[in-house]
Amino acid sequence: MANPYIVRTSEAWIRELLADVPAVMLVGPRASGKTTLALRHAKTVLRLDLPEVRAAVAADPDGVLREAESPVLVDEWQLEPSCLGAAKRLVDVDDSPGRFLFTGSAADELGPHAWSATGRFVRLPIWGLTRHEIEDGARKGTFFDRVADEDFDGTFPLPAPANRPDTAGYIERALASGFPQAVHRSSERTRVAWLNSYIDHLVARDAALIAEVRDPSKLRRYLRILAQSTAGCPSLRTLLDASELNRETAQRYDHLLERLFVVEQVPAWSSNRLNRLSALPKRYVCDMGIAAALTGVSLRTILRDGDLLGRVMDTFVAAQLRPELTLGQSPVSMFHVRQDGRKEVDLLLERRDGALVAIEVKAATTAVLHDARHLCWLRDKLGPQMFKAGIVFYTGARVLRLEERIWAVPLCALWA
Repeated sequence: MANPYIVRTSEAWIRELLADVPAVMLVGPRASGKTTLALRHAKTVLRLDLPEVRAAVAADPDGVLREAESPVLVDEWQLEPSCLGAAKRLVDVDDSPGRFLFTGSAADELGPHAWSATGRFVRLPIWGLTRHEIEDGARKGTFFDRVADEDFDGTFPLPAPANRPDTAGYIERALASGFPQAVHRSSERTRVAWLNSYIDHLVARDAALIAEVRDPSKLRRYLRILAQSTAGCPSLRTLLDASELNRETAQRYDHLLERLFVVEQVPAWSSNRLNRLSALPKRYVCDMGIAAALTGVSLRTILRDGDLLGRVMDTFVAAQLRPELTLGQSPVSMFHVRQDGRKEVDLLLERRDGALVAIEVKAATTAVLHDARHLCWLRDKLGPQMFKAGIVFYTGARVLRLEERIWAVPLCALWA
């Protein structure tokens, strides 16, 4: 029996794009649901993971794409990159909206094939499922737009849910992963088995498709070290010492894993209004289920380790926000802030118009003004034109106004 389809928050945006632009490229980690999502919008499907289809496209990419009924879904385009050049040539002749949908599991590089898409395709990342999608939330608009565009009159725009998880419930949701095939597993044991198989395939096969990997075991070890420090800012020297890799290899692995959408380096935010800011990126494994499978941590071990619990919650919150960054009224970028090790803000969301929402993640059932002291510092430094809201996500039950434009909010409000 097939698993039920989970509606994605990106569907309306995909429909809008296909009604107005000739080609859309969905990118993201393997098995994040790109193909399932794209199939709902396509009339013709070309699956390039099928040898006979790939051979036909390779022999005559222009002819195959020209004759197919639009919208044409080209699945796993990177297996036959010539299809991008063919689509470019066809769009140059006829740029009618909704002609092509491309999906791929590796970030497109600025090589000759990727350049074919420049100015002709709209690129849309598709990440794993969020809890908002899994739990069928009815919220309209992205988290950022709702928070940044509201004029707070004493009421926070996201209400406190009637039923909130306890700390163990939050951890279980984080470990459940966002990959649809992991979410649909009926037991923790089978889910962990699927995640371990995913990691094996990633380091042994997926990585080799886009770069030379001489020793997959070293890549896996490096990925495990990144998982151990997820939501942290380790220096490259620290990572080199832990992994016993040289600088060139570690940087190559970083680039490779980012291309596969498994890890992300969230850049440090900079501003001439603040001094002594750290430039180190904050490193995340993008899916907490993958991070847990790599490190072997469980609900029990996380509950016993306060530092680990904090990093799990931080990674989980980032995974809920990441898929929405391109879905709002204007694109949003994610940063972090750290000043000389004295002040830090877990996440800073910045819209292109300069509006900022700052976030702290606290793995506790209570929240007080002291927990928001760095949010208050940032608010006072930046002023109301830039700083729209500061939020302490915590595991308690109530939405609390801590100070002007500073709120403590139950973490589950992200999917309420």
